[in-house]
Amino acid sequence: MIHKVVIANRGEIALRILRACKELGIKTVAVHSDVDSEALHVKLADQSVCIGPAASVDSYLNMKAIISAAEITDADAIHPGYGFLSENAEFAEICENCGLTFIGPTAENMRLMGDKISARQTVTAAGVPILPGTKEGVPTAEEAVRIAGEIGYPVIIKATAGGGGRGMKIVHSPTSLPNAFAAARSEAQSGFGNPEVYMERYCERPRHVEIQILADKHGNVIHLGERDCSIQRRHQKLIEEAPCSILPADVRQKMCDCAVAASKAVNYSSVGTIEFLLDANNDFFFMEMNTRVQVEHPVTEMITGIDIIKEQINSAAGHPLRFTQDDIKIQGHAIECRINAEDPVKFTPCPGLIDGYHTPGGLGVRVDSAVYDQYKVLPHYDSMIAKLIVHADTREEAIKRMARALDEYIIEGIKTTISFHQKIMNNKEFIEGDIDTSFLERVKL
Repeated sequence: MIHKVVIANRGEIALRILRACKELGIKTVAVHSDVDSEALHVKLADQSVCIGPAASVDSYLNMKAIISAAEITDADAIHPGYGFLSENAEFAEICENCGLTFIGPTAENMRLMGDKISARQTVTAAGVPILPGTKEGVPTAEEAVRIAGEIGYPVIIKATAGGGGRGMKIVHSPTSLPNAFAAARSEAQSGFGNPEVYMERYCERPRHVEIQILADKHGNVIHLGERDCSIQRRHQKLIEEAPCSILPADVRQKMCDCAVAASKAVNYSSVGTIEFLLDANNDFFFMEMNTRVQVEHPVTEMITGIDIIKEQINSAAGHPLRFTQDDIKIQGHAIECRINAEDPVKFTPCPGLIDGYHTPGGLGVRVDSAVYDQYKVLPHYDSMIAKLIVHADTREEAIKRMARALDEYIIEGIKTTISFHQKIMNNKEFIEGDIDTSFLERVKL
């Protein structure tokens, strides 16, 4: 059993983990930077420990300080949430060496699936389709030009150790490839400490569809269906929904089967997500695996009724899954809007004091947030301050419910992206389901 968990994160995900732990009867320790002392999860945790100054590298990325916090509070587990140290294999190993349960997959899982090249090789061996591309890192721009000529333009250059759009460049011609190659390597080095990049054919106007996985330490793996995360800006997800409204049943089954096969191929345990690109012909291709809980996990919870964080904790504690695949039933449709403290037009961060706050309510409405009236949104961290999630019987009803909930959501004192999401919910193409990853580039809101 797990008795006390250090929550090595902040914001809404820290509060989400805290609530799951409380319902499981597990004590909690909130770690926080010196500027986060008024954070809601700090106020609600059983214990709290300051682990450093505002800069993430000195606090939420400070492995020694987090391990020390676990030792002085007699905690026996650490939950990393998402971001920060959640996919850091070294941190998972340190936890294990210190006798702490890391609530996530093994370090080996993270290394194998975190490296995009080894991940492609692994899933290919498991029968999962991938886009034509390199099987190893591309060392030079000259080699990149040669390879691009073989696989065909457009191509996309990606950081081997990357994610979130950093170290990623789309190239449509040989003339622009050398500069893009150099830029991708530079971004990869600065963002991930590893300049290596690989290449694959670029899939134009795809949908971004991902499969949620639950796995235990006893070899059991099931899926919880798919999410459509196609509404993005600069490869950053803004709106997610579940299920995907246009996915034929046979393609859905194949995609889910591939996700389970890929997870079993690495003896995966914990929650995870297999991400695919879905083209206009309903052909799908493996993109990457996220070896952590996703920001967008609530939409899956809403359509399945399963608490993904609790299942992640139970898996880490060594318990077998409480569900078989036949137990999983998809009910209705869910949509999530990420509410950021940003200018809704320029998308620039807008930290500051919230001096008026009211959350929407009603049937099928959920708000995951750690802000409150008179809370000061800090400039040091990610600008997402809330996730607004709705659930209804159909996609059409879910869109109407989200539009209503957005109208009720009041956050004063700072700029937010609520008005941006309102435009999306009222957009004809979105309502009709005509979406893909280029939606915001081709649609005028």
